[in-house]
Amino acid sequence: MKENKRFPLSWELRMPKMGESITEGTIISWLIKEGDSFEEGDIILEVATDKVDNEVPAPKSGTLIQTLFKEKDVVPVGEIIAIFEASEDITSDKKDVLPSQSEVSEEKTKERPNKPETTRSTSRRITSSSTSISFSTSNHFFSPLIQKIAKEQHISFEELARIPATGHEGRLRKSDVFNYIEEGRPYKFAQPVMQDPTAYRIPQLNFDKGKGRIIKMDRMRQMIADHMVYSKHTSPHVTAYVEADMTNMVNWRNANKEAFQEKYGERLTFTPLFVEAVSKAVKDFPNINASVDGNNIIVKEDINIGMATALPSGNLIVPVVKNANTKDLRTLAENVNEMANKARENKLGGDDIKGSTFTISNVGTFGSVMGTPIINQPEVAILALGIIKKRAEVIDTEKGDEIAIRSMMYLSLSFDHRVVDGFLGGSFVRRVADYFEQFDVNREI
Repeated sequence: MKENKRFPLSWELRMPKMGESITEGTIISWLIKEGDSFEEGDIILEVATDKVDNEVPAPKSGTLIQTLFKEKDVVPVGEIIAIFEASEDITSDKKDVLPSQSEVSEEKTKERPNKPETTRSTSRRITSSSTSISFSTSNHFFSPLIQKIAKEQHISFEELARIPATGHEGRLRKSDVFNYIEEGRPYKFAQPVMQDPTAYRIPQLNFDKGKGRIIKMDRMRQMIADHMVYSKHTSPHVTAYVEADMTNMVNWRNANKEAFQEKYGERLTFTPLFVEAVSKAVKDFPNINASVDGNNIIVKEDINIGMATALPSGNLIVPVVKNANTKDLRTLAENVNEMANKARENKLGGDDIKGSTFTISNVGTFGSVMGTPIINQPEVAILALGIIKKRAEVIDTEKGDEIAIRSMMYLSLSFDHRVVDGFLGGSFVRRVADYFEQFDVNREI
């Protein structure tokens, strides 16, 4: 490590890489200030990407000398974001030679052009033949990345201010801008106020929300709320239900779960069995493995199954089993257990929750008989699996109809009726149930 006169034990912190496809991160907040001391492992700052938030720990004990970026700045991966002074000697044979504060400051001044004001007040008035609309962008933060996209797409600050934002503290994310562009830029021009007295208007109702303990939503809960509302607003949801006899699968798992764990070192839950059957059904009905792009339907080649998973905080996240149709049961069990453990420990990365093409939600884990799940955009369907319960059922036998105790489960498929009709939705969920019911009880592990 290079010493200098002013800071003999200075070292640099760079923007960490938070996934294979992540090239930049947004600084949400600095948890320590210039001049503050900290211990190794203390959380220094929070960084957000379009997928997940990450806490960045201190690799060494020391004191914060200088931060090179402010909160809400978008920073490329690998960029120096802060300079620290180590609190203990570090061997001089370190491979990384770190510049002094003055060297970094001079380098940053040379490399970084003058940043335009991203929070300046911009107030304009747009006038149409029948009405005038005024608005201000003084309370909006537009990151350099958003400004770059806006410049390329010829989007004004006034138009940016109208785009619904889903980021931290109302920050406009690049996904918000791209979604807005895909929707045809509905706020490109000022819209006149409707004068028709018969037109429907949203009533301004003041509800008595009652009194009680106030809990502020954390950032993830706000994002979940926004995504759920967006999904219901975007996709006309229809739900189809079927019932499946799970007896063969239940009996096989109970008989083989201990041997499976002993042989492969992995727990055998129902989830990898569900993922296996669902991926087969998706292969049979590829149009369920799609997304909507304007007037086009994109049928995905890869079958990536998302698993709705509850975090310790109670929030919901969807880790993804990539290319599920190409994996055997052992590999599926490894993937499922790995994702479940990461979720419990809050260690899921950006790539872990990216790229799902179809999602399942095991509501039976919480004792629910069935559910009506909300589609995980931009997918076109989601499958909810209810609790497996034993009950008396009439079954066909060689002797005729008989009453037997069977393990039964309800399946419910919510689908986007813009592109998935009842025939496709109903046929798909029935095919999943068939794979469950026709499970081979003689299957070898």
